[in-house]
Amino acid sequence: MTTNTRIIYADNAATTFPKPPEVLSEMLEVYTKKGVSPGRGSYDLSIEAENLVDEVRRQVCTFFNGDDPSRVVFGYNATDALNLIIQGLIEPGRHAVSSCLEHNSVLRPLHYFLQQGVIGLDLVSFDSEGFIDPGDVAKTIRPETRFVIINHGSNVVGTVQPVEQIGDVCAERGVPLILDVTQTAGIVPIDMQKWGVSAIAFTGHKSLYGPTGIGGLVARVGLDVRTTRFGGTGLDSRSLVHSQSYPQRLEAGTINILGVIGLSAGIRYIERQGLRRLYEEKMVLTRRLRDGLSAMEGVKLYCARSLKNHLPLLLCNAEGIDPEQVSTILDGDFGIATRAGLHCAPLVHQELGTSPRGAVRFSFGLFNTPEEIEKILRAMEAISRSQRKG
Repeated sequence: MTTNTRIIYADNAATTFPKPPEVLSEMLEVYTKKGVSPGRGSYDLSIEAENLVDEVRRQVCTFFNGDDPSRVVFGYNATDALNLIIQGLIEPGRHAVSSCLEHNSVLRPLHYFLQQGVIGLDLVSFDSEGFIDPGDVAKTIRPETRFVIINHGSNVVGTVQPVEQIGDVCAERGVPLILDVTQTAGIVPIDMQKWGVSAIAFTGHKSLYGPTGIGGLVARVGLDVRTTRFGGTGLDSRSLVHSQSYPQRLEAGTINILGVIGLSAGIRYIERQGLRRLYEEKMVLTRRLRDGLSAMEGVKLYCARSLKNHLPLLLCNAEGIDPEQVSTILDGDFGIATRAGLHCAPLVHQELGTSPRGAVRFSFGLFNTPEEIEKILRAMEAISRSQRKG
């Protein structure tokens, strides 16, 4: 338990904290006025709630430059959306391409279908700086490849992949590109149409500064995702066949309208602040931490020689100390919250040589300060020094 009066929160890649007060106040205000079941009743409030949800679909579609707001599908997070996409596209005898940088939200469903003998699977690796070579993707695509699925930004090493070039590779071969934008949405601009991305999966509670429990997918026109969940949609209730029109095709049950309100408020908040400005401010902090840790005896950084095309996060280890112990000391002695371990991305750590114990991750958000970075550096120096003396 920390003894500090104010925690230094450096685990924003897990979820951003705190949320902007404007987002929380708007959630409360709108929910108290329109927090009814959207599109399930013929009374005015239900219709207004449905109109609100449709407006947020348009907002999300514009934010990611999709091509049809009806193909914005709301779920409860990116893992949920990735499962919808993967399970809705998988076909027996087909093949998928992914990478060793992926989160278990991609790896586990793909592994399940591989073990069941349903699909073939190839995973491309990454270079010493954490980047995928588009040429490696091209080499793994076969005539039977159903889709390529990669993350836009790694939650472990922080690299932002060359999606436009990978999109060109996929387009030339007629293979859909699915992008996991969990870590990049709200940090860097995302352009589905320009990059040739067929679908994205996103979450609201990270750098979109919305609440937990809301996320979804955006699918381009031409990519039809098979229905894998069934139930009430508020449409054609006499039929026992689930609606095949979007977005109902991939939605079932009552939408998390409070989450939708918060997602919308979070997007507006970061747009008002300016994505470019926010990104540069966070990267100033990241570069300072990188420079300080690089000069520190007994500390090893991973994939951080260059921070070009990089998220505001760093991965490191203190030599001779278990990463979980480092994270515990940072919390208990210095009031610094970090994430240690494998970060739900075991293959990245296998490639880095940090498996099975993993490493310590620092990740920054809107409310971190230069003073906090200096405190982190002093804490890491103290931990490393104690190990050298011991």
